[in-house]
Amino acid sequence: MDIKAYTTRGCKYCTHLKELFDRANVSYDEVIVSDREGDFSMDIFRNEYPKVVGFPFVIIDGEHIGGLVEVAKLFLEKGLVKSKRR
Repeated sequence: MDIKAYTTRGCKYCTHLKELFDRANVSYDEVIVSDREGDFSMDIFRNEYPKVVGFPFVIIDGEHIGGLVEVAKLFLEKGLVKSKRR
């Protein structure tokens, strides 16, 4: 799986997403979006993905998946993680 995760600094959902990736034992490329030097520019991100309104934003194998909830649902469907519900 080719996973690209766009994240921002201090984002709790981004942190949970990375924990989900660890639970699923999948590798991913993280792209930090901010206006800090060396990061992916917020302006460029908005230009490339104008319909995205929040972070994290995940693309898997070229398909726009969405955020944490959408990735978690996909991973549950694929059996990569199990629900913690009892």
